[in-house]
Amino acid sequence: MIDEATIRTTARRAAGRLASPEARPVKLPAEVTVLEAMRPVSEPEQVPKNPESPLITEGCLKNIADGGTLTVSPRAQFTLAAEEEAHRRGIRFVEGVPAAAGGLRRTRSTARVAVSSDHGGFALKGSILESLRELGHQAMDLGPGDDRPCDWSERAQEVAEAVAQGRADLGVVIDTVGVGSAMAANKVPGVRAANCWDEAVARNAREHNHANVLVLGSRHLTASSAHAILAAFCMTEPGGGRHARRAGLLDEIEARHGAPTRTSR
Repeated sequence: MIDEATIRTTARRAAGRLASPEARPVKLPAEVTVLEAMRPVSEPEQVPKNPESPLITEGCLKNIADGGTLTVSPRAQFTLAAEEEAHRRGIRFVEGVPAAAGGLRRTRSTARVAVSSDHGGFALKGSILESLRELGHQAMDLGPGDDRPCDWSERAQEVAEAVAQGRADLGVVIDTVGVGSAMAANKVPGVRAANCWDEAVARNAREHNHANVLVLGSRHLTASSAHAILAAFCMTEPGGGRHARRAGLLDEIEARHGAPTRTSR
């Protein structure tokens, strides 16, 4: 029989948990009792034990150097405090997937990635090149070498042609908004360029649409968010089945207009 004092304590804990900025919905096993479910999220046993869906808290960052990176599961959940601490200290979250032998592996495979930008995306380009090397890819810097004004259409065409001709496996183009470069890159037969603004869109572009060129708009992205989008794009494989069939319809459209088809990597 639960006494009145225990009930009052449980109620206070429940109220504190709901008010906590770190509160996040947690799916609990059936055998967990009501009292256990009401414990504050800060208690260690409340953190999900499933490595596929861990909770990243502020404490997870205490051993990460300022400006460093933390590799996390694609299904990881983040507390508000962890997000704010990472932003304050310049820590980036690198998305990984479980490796067969345990731990995390960062990328799907090593790829040659052609990268270019116009003057509006030049500052972000340096960060993208660094991120690609960090993720284990071969970064191909196609320029420019400075932030003097240049035409985004030419920069996008250069990356698109590198991909279409097989000199690069994937491409990244950066301008201020991303729309113009996507249009220009998609004029090159065999290229499927996608302007992506978050990780979910990047995964969808790769899996569903077999995109092979990532376009980023620097005005709307931080270096950290661009890194996360890049990791999601590079790590996702083109999907088979209905995705492959529908992406193949793009090849048919190009073929009807006299363009050769190209198998997606």
